[in-house]
Amino acid sequence: MRPRPKAPANLVELAPKDQYFALGSKDRRIKAIARRPHNAPPQRETGPRVNERIRAPEIRLIGADGENVGIVTPSRAMAMAEEAGLDLVEISPNAEPPVCKIMDFGKFKYEQQKREAEARKKQKIIEIKEIKFRPGTDDHDYDVKMRAVHKFLGEGDKVKVTLRFRGREMAHQELGLELLNRVAADVAEAGKIESMPKLEGRQMVMMIAPK
Repeated sequence: MRPRPKAPANLVELAPKDQYFALGSKDRRIKAIARRPHNAPPQRETGPRVNERIRAPEIRLIGADGENVGIVTPSRAMAMAEEAGLDLVEISPNAEPPVCKIMDFGKFKYEQQKREAEARKKQKIIEIKEIKFRPGTDDHDYDVKMRAVHKFLGEGDKVKVTLRFRGREMAHQELGLELLNRVAADVAEAGKIESMPKLEGRQMVMMIAPK
């Protein structure tokens, strides 16, 4: 029985063993091509279309000063924007034809983000935080509690200040009122008194809202 010949060095052995496939030196470099899976959704563009991304055959152009230039091609509008050192931004994509404006896109984006931040700030749910005092609160404890009051007001929350009387302390309500008036004076720059001190059972209550 004749011995089976050995495969040359540049051959890769495949099944069946008597078949061979030649690989050249260039073929050894296998490049991985990244593909989007068939079931993966296509990536959506975010934000308005700008400059070359505007694909409509015609657009209604608004100039940098707000004037209605009329219906032009995107290439013509881009040339005008480039001449002014600005960008062409699609501001009404669903209009027929789409409405675009010549503007500074960087400034436009900054102003848009600023407006969104202001809207989120207004949508914040205002919470009521409670800070408790005693008629005999010492200066150190007072300072600690006042830092908390300023922190809550700075975060946009209301602060309910309560001062509880125990036992014979009810006979000295003027001390509690004096302390709450001190609190009101110390938060004058950060908050406003929404309800003045009033007695509720054995405690005196005052409500402070952020300015």
